[in-house]
Amino acid sequence: MRKDIPNLAALQAFEASARLGSFTRAADELALTQSAVGRQVAALEQRLGVPLFSRVRKRLVLTDVGREYAGRIRRHLEQIQRDTLELSAGRDMGYILEIAVVPTFATQWLIPRLADFARLHPGITVNLSSRTSMFSFQECPYDAAIYFGDQFWPDTAGVFLFREGPMVPVCSPDFASQHDLTCEGGFAAVRHLHLSTRTSAWRDWYAAQDWKYSINASRGPRYELHTMATVAAISGIGVALVPQILIEQELKKGQLIIPVDRSLDVRQGYYFAYPNTAKQSEALDVFKLWMLCKRPVNPS
Repeated sequence: MRKDIPNLAALQAFEASARLGSFTRAADELALTQSAVGRQVAALEQRLGVPLFSRVRKRLVLTDVGREYAGRIRRHLEQIQRDTLELSAGRDMGYILEIAVVPTFATQWLIPRLADFARLHPGITVNLSSRTSMFSFQECPYDAAIYFGDQFWPDTAGVFLFREGPMVPVCSPDFASQHDLTCEGGFAAVRHLHLSTRTSAWRDWYAAQDWKYSINASRGPRYELHTMATVAAISGIGVALVPQILIEQELKKGQLIIPVDRSLDVRQGYYFAYPNTAKQSEALDVFKLWMLCKRPVNPS
């Protein structure tokens, strides 16, 4: 008998209160009274011997311990929910994978290829969530993550998928026809579209060409995602510097062109990682092998 584990009702009351920031809203979600939720949380704090919330002018504020505990409990509750749904539906309904992935890689590379995975493995459902920064698997309900970087995250295992390869300057055909982008002076004079997640990309590109990085080049608008910069370039706002592997369709359709054959080689790449603390499911192994089979031949 597991005497050290708090009862499920108390954990649900705490997680909902932490997520919603209110006993009242937690009570509405759980179909309980506000006082019942408050008692459950108070009993949990008493049992743990630490405060999970600070009460500041009738507002609930998670303590540092409470914030970490809430993340862990949320992950376990969501896993219990998934396990219960799979069991009640029967094994024939298959498996569900929760994958965190950087957004542009998901929309431009992964999702267009997922039809093949669904055809080969109809019993595995792949749910994708957008995450742009490192997180702890202990605090988030994901089976794995696909991210861009130069090393594995702490406390994870997995595989390196492939290098990103060259970043290339791109613009719309109309924009290219209106500007001289073949020489250093003409290129430096146009509006440059920047990525806020790769602030030095244009500077590094200029250095690779042995060109001078001008003040004008540094003043262009900044976008958080590659897809934003890509759409801005298609719209004629300026010239963007993006990974070639993520604009294959736009180049093929003629929405974008590479106006000058000069690139920036990127040694970093995409990783497929999962917690190293537990045995991974058969479904996750299948997805990992499929990803490895789908990676480009040249980037490695």
